[in-house]
Formats: sequence, C-alpha cells, structure tokens
Amino acid sequence: MEPDLKNTWMEAELGPLEVQAPSLAKRSETITEGTQTMSKIENVVLALTRIVFALLFACHGAQKLFGAFGGHRMLHNPWFLTAGILEFGGGILIGLGLFTRPVAFILSGEMAVAYFRAHFPTGFWPILNHGELAVLYCFFYLYLAARGAGPISVDGARGKA
Repeated sequence: MEPDLKNTWMEAELGPLEVQAPSLAKRSETITEGTQTMSKIENVVLALTRIVFALLFACHGAQKLFGAFGGHRMLHNPWFLTAGILEFGGGILIGLGLFTRPVAFILSGEMAVAYFRAHFPTGFWPILNHGELAVLYCFFYLYLAARGAGPISVDGARGKA
C-alpha cells in the first residue's frame, strides 16, 4: 500500500486543508498593542530591578562594615574596607537612582576585581568557583552604566537619566 502523501483521505473527511492566515494588519495591530503595554511597565520593572539589586548589594556592604546580617566586620583589611564602602554607599546611590551611570561603572569594576581576585583563582567557571553573584552584579551594573537609572529615579527627576 502506497503512503498517502497528499493527505487526500484527510481532505475527504475535513474538507480543503488551506489555512487562512490572519491579516497582516491584524497581526501588526496585536504586536503594537503588546509593545505599548510592555513600554508602559518597562520603566517600573527597571526601577524595581535596580532597587532590588541595590538593596541586596548594600546588604553585602553592611556585612563588611557593620557586621550586619550575620556578617563579620572587616575593617582591618583595606580591600574589604574599600569593598564595604563601595557596596554600602554605592548600593544606596543606585537604589535612589542618584549619579547612577558613574556609580554603576565603578561598581561594575569593583565586581570584576572581586571576581578575579577571590573567585577566578579557584577555577574558570563561576558556577564552580562560587563567583556567580560577582558576575551578575558586574554585568548588571555595566548595563546600568550604559542605560542609566530610568525616569523613576532621582536622576530621572533631575533630567539626567
């Protein structure tokens, strides 16, 4: 028995197999509506993401400077003291969205240094050397340095976003 490559039995049961695509105008309209909806919440999502990252980052600084959140004060080591000041102060500034671009650029560099000094010597892959947070913070702050804080920020209110 030959295979029915033309699906003639299906056409006999269901009718012609032509599929009508939605009109291009209707699809374009749907895409435009979806894009407008996303653009409405884009600034809110950016602000929330920036604030959450900043709060968590400031907590790392508070651990180093004040021994908060189960951390140990590390004021005796100049590397950790510098990191604590940058993380706590930078986290607050990023959370507020104040001087975001230069602060984010500095914090991105700090996280790159932290990764290569503390994590990279034990292995290449961040998942194996426990450097995932340093890499995430580094690239998020690099993104913020390029993007800016957005309109929901002090920089946005100053017209500097």
